[in-house]
Amino acid sequence: MTDRQKRRLDRQFSALGNRSPALRGLIAAIQGRPGVVLRVPLALLLILGGFLAILPVFGLWMIPLGLLVLAIDLPLLRPSVSAAIIRLRRKWSLWRRKEHKND
Repeated sequence: MTDRQKRRLDRQFSALGNRSPALRGLIAAIQGRPGVVLRVPLALLLILGGFLAILPVFGLWMIPLGLLVLAIDLPLLRPSVSAAIIRLRRKWSLWRRKEHKND
């Protein structure tokens, strides 16, 4: 089951990279070889930084990004993170269609 969830998460990362070519290199670097040694501390720092949202540099955007990075190595998070990405992609495309319709 976790292999299926990993493939689903990888497909969502790929779709995000296809939608935004600027993110493609970043996604490849995060998923790449450095592995758990860099990803887990990076994810935890992002999540902790999100709780410091009252400071100018930090923000709540860091929490979902940290969970996204952590889901690569933590199978427990994969289903919910990939489902969240799917929902966000659908809402984004609906919003874009509505914007183009109003033009």
